[in-house]
Amino acid sequence: MNPPNRRQFLQGGLAAAALVLPSPAGPRSLAAAEPPSARSRGFLVRPPRMKLGIVTYNIGKDWDIETLIRNLEAASFQGVELRTTHAHKVEVGLSKGERERVRKRFADSSVELMSLGSAFDFHTPDPEKLARDIAATREYMVLARDVGASGVKVRPNGLPKEVPKERTLDQIGRSLRTLGEFGRDLGLVVRLEVHGPETSLLPNIRHILDAADHPNVGITWNSNQSDLEGEGFDANFDLVKSKILCVHMRDLHLEEYPFRRLLTRLNEIGFGGYCLAEIPESPDPVRVLKYFRALWLSYQGLL
Repeated sequence: MNPPNRRQFLQGGLAAAALVLPSPAGPRSLAAAEPPSARSRGFLVRPPRMKLGIVTYNIGKDWDIETLIRNLEAASFQGVELRTTHAHKVEVGLSKGERERVRKRFADSSVELMSLGSAFDFHTPDPEKLARDIAATREYMVLARDVGASGVKVRPNGLPKEVPKERTLDQIGRSLRTLGEFGRDLGLVVRLEVHGPETSLLPNIRHILDAADHPNVGITWNSNQSDLEGEGFDANFDLVKSKILCVHMRDLHLEEYPFRRLLTRLNEIGFGGYCLAEIPESPDPVRVLKYFRALWLSYQGLL
């Protein structure tokens, strides 16, 4: 039998290698398997499931809508929660035509107007004020629908000392249930910010959610230091993980808060909503936002 020539030897070796080498979709070919859009953005593993935006408190508070969209597009941010009373002036006093112009301007951009951020809370012991606050929130929700937002942010802001805690938590929850029903008719969600002295404690937020008991009511995780209290971060996260609709994030460089762990847990539960930078204003905002985005991606192993 003649020994194989060089061409036969190479062909045989390549065939054998094909049996043992990973397929193109295997671990050695992750970069090649990535969608072109992901590779062009520099992701090493996969595009992020979550989306990135800002809440205009405080960065963005002095921007009109044109400046807001321009800066967010320049920093590759995808969405925004507009805080009431700020310079973009998306308020309930807008006419029908003005509301339509706001909706169309965002629709024509790459930035999603994903939420309106109100300062309404429902802990007051005064029943007349409570009724006024609920009515005012409904007006704000109609505004959200008209400008194309998917929901509104509300908040608790403390517990009146003269009222038993459980009564106030139940009252906040019942108020949210009323608004959740209103939101269902409008196609909106109500996002309860984890906020306020004592009301920011996650067991109290869980109590409020149980009292609300409505599919259109969830929370905005607020990255508070109180998230670490009691049984710790993971136990608190687990209390409300099924109701997280949005996340507010402070400066990601703050070592006092486990932001990497937060992003890990969010990815574990398949969270696909918005992480919103709630950071101080800056004289160089686009550059700061680009740094925020880079750290946000890096903490997820995506950059």
